[in-house]
Amino acid sequence: MSTRIVVVGGGTAGARLAQRLPVTLLGEESHAPYNRLLLADVLAGRYGPEVIALPAAREPARLGAGARAVRIDRAARTVECADGSLVPYDRLVLATGAAPVLPPLRGLRGAQLPSGVHPFRTLDDCLALREAVRPGVRAVVVGGGLLGVSAARALAAGGAEVMLTQQGERLMERQLDDEASALLRTHLAEIGVEVHTECRVSGLRQQDGAVTAVELADGFVLDAQIVVLACGVRPRVALAREAGLDIRTGVVVDDELRTSDPYIHAIGDCAEHDGRVYGLAGPALEQADVLAELLLAGAAPLPRYTGTRALTRLTLGGAQPLDLAAFGEATPLPGDDVVRLTDATRGAYRKVVVRGDRLVGGVLLGDLGAVGTLARAWEGDEALPDAPLLHLLTHDGGSS
Repeated sequence: MSTRIVVVGGGTAGARLAQRLPVTLLGEESHAPYNRLLLADVLAGRYGPEVIALPAAREPARLGAGARAVRIDRAARTVECADGSLVPYDRLVLATGAAPVLPPLRGLRGAQLPSGVHPFRTLDDCLALREAVRPGVRAVVVGGGLLGVSAARALAAGGAEVMLTQQGERLMERQLDDEASALLRTHLAEIGVEVHTECRVSGLRQQDGAVTAVELADGFVLDAQIVVLACGVRPRVALAREAGLDIRTGVVVDDELRTSDPYIHAIGDCAEHDGRVYGLAGPALEQADVLAELLLAGAAPLPRYTGTRALTRLTLGGAQPLDLAAFGEATPLPGDDVVRLTDATRGAYRKVVVRGDRLVGGVLLGDLGAVGTLARAWEGDEALPDAPLLHLLTHDGGSS
């Protein structure tokens, strides 16, 4: 392949593309590309960093702070790196990912965090946290979404006394319904995590530059030696914005994953397609695969990216493992059929929502035996078999 393809970002999307095509990969982290979904297992001590490494790129990658892209010259078609080098391209792919959201808290100013306060997004974040965790240390996790739940569980596995704070009414409110969230809360309580919902963190207390407590808006104070900020992420678009590309929430792309510059593409957590930023591994991988086919297609009919029906899945190992999956619309509309099975003793819950003859969403926690068949039925958007809906929640998803 004679076309010079430069990929900015060594996360899930960028690494996948680098496995498929000969590219110049610019990654600002010093580590080889890794599976971000397994960071909680590294924090819990179940895996070493080397275990979560992704397959190597086809071409050697440039990694580290010096490889950080700082400017795009669209006219000259070059990328300037932090070390001053210029990397020419024929096609540029932005896979810059997303950055953690730092909440507007008293005592938290700028990018310099007090000692003991950690985001939880990169392998370096994870290793710094693992170094700080020891039995009996008091840790507060701010944010009760997927990332916050993963971090809280991992910290508890390391012996920390963990408090998880969530501003909303329930944990993982974007993925789970009331029943599944209640079961998740019970599971966390059983492993020693103290959960506070409907509470807003307003500030941090410090002494000699180190965090000592978390202040809640109602005046309650949680003593803390470690604070983990798991308040979500936002697409990293500064490089694209400075280059004059179209930006909404993410870098706007079309069905060929092209930005407003036909020589620049965007994939993964930084890309916005058809008004949506996915922020999940599945869509990032699919976008990378479609773009690889596009860049290889030449004059052949071009493939198109038309969106991803994304399933959220979380598997947490350890002495008390937890599995959950959620997809589609878990909240029914009037006229929808809903089937639920709950086993409180085993901590298992399964629910599907059916609209007409189509499966439109579901939640499974504790028992994922039926998730494969359910996910295929949902992703394929096919008519369900003419059978009692309860069959959808058997281990084969009603396929037999």
